[in-house]
Amino acid sequence: MELSLIRSLMDKGFYDDHRGARCPDRLFSKDVRKIKHTIDTAMERYERTVTPAEVEALFMSNNAQLTTAQKNAYSSLFNQVKKESPMGGDVAQEVLSKLFQQVVGEDIANIGFEMVNGSMYNLEPIRNILEQYGDDFTPDLNIEWDDMDIETLLAKNDLEAQWTFNIPTLTRKIEGVNEGHLIEIGARPNTGKTSFHASLVAGPNGFAQQGAKCIVLCNEEGTHRVGARYLTSATGMTMQEVKSNPSKARDIYQHISDNIKVKDATGRDMAWVESICKSYKPDVVILDMGDKFARTQGFARADEALKANAIHARQIAKQHECAIFYMSQLSADAENKVVLNQAMMEGSRTGKAAEADLMILIAKNPPVEGQEEEDTQRHLNVVKNKLSGWHGIVHCELNYKTARYEV
Repeated sequence: MELSLIRSLMDKGFYDDHRGARCPDRLFSKDVRKIKHTIDTAMERYERTVTPAEVEALFMSNNAQLTTAQKNAYSSLFNQVKKESPMGGDVAQEVLSKLFQQVVGEDIANIGFEMVNGSMYNLEPIRNILEQYGDDFTPDLNIEWDDMDIETLLAKNDLEAQWTFNIPTLTRKIEGVNEGHLIEIGARPNTGKTSFHASLVAGPNGFAQQGAKCIVLCNEEGTHRVGARYLTSATGMTMQEVKSNPSKARDIYQHISDNIKVKDATGRDMAWVESICKSYKPDVVILDMGDKFARTQGFARADEALKANAIHARQIAKQHECAIFYMSQLSADAENKVVLNQAMMEGSRTGKAAEADLMILIAKNPPVEGQEEEDTQRHLNVVKNKLSGWHGIVHCELNYKTARYEV
């Protein structure tokens, strides 16, 4: 079938009707794919129908390094192509359907293999494949173009933030975030990353109080520990105070609790995150920790996997119209430092940072010998900012007992 298709692609009209996604390289075997590349070159260069003999001559001239045995093998392949007749449109559609059927089947089988081995945890990748193809297995190329009328452009480019930060020193520099934004938050262990997102979401005038549907996906700490921080941040009460007066805490928390959903995400990947966003349609998503959603299979280096993970997170934010907060560890280079930079991101110095719309790195003061009480001052290093353009450090205080970032 593939040789008949190759012969047909030498016709300029047929080639123009089936170029690109309608007839991709992956439909062909390795050797035939090289002939397809030569046809692509001929069509770009000559812009006319070409004969099998012309394609063969061009192929041989472009591959002069082939051994005699390899040249003989390709000559035999071209002789087979010359025996084929160009296909009509109806026959071509049937042939393409059969070839795409093999491709789709291989993709689904590979995903099935990963499921059997326990490295795939949801059906989202299969759903994505099925969405790309029609019932005849050929690509669904019916594109629904994005709305570009003036009202839509004004709405999508509103200078006001949809969800505003509730830390005054930060808000004066960056008002807040909108749908489609990827916000990367980095800090060393025990600096207050979880308290930071708990304060932004559940604290006074936080995202939940503003009406945002927020989901918190945790693969670092247990959900009950994270939930406790959200409770204290929302109520301003310590856990001991909540225990002493649960009805008061309940009365305060119930006003925003419907807007906050927390789920354990241990062992899950970014495809699972996408399926959650697709079904729940949140406004704000917290990934704690973002890096632990990365799949490492198929990557030669860990930083490549983390970059791909951040790219996927950004795609989810855009496609599902939500703001994603990607919590991350900082490397030992950030230990005991107040001024931080992008290169201190653990595992990926540049890859993750390239995807962020906003990057905030949290620092605390170096320990002082003889100091008994934990230092509460926090320094928010805005090291990347595509939202307002401002870069620098803002200062605030972390109330450990209530998990609130305050001024």
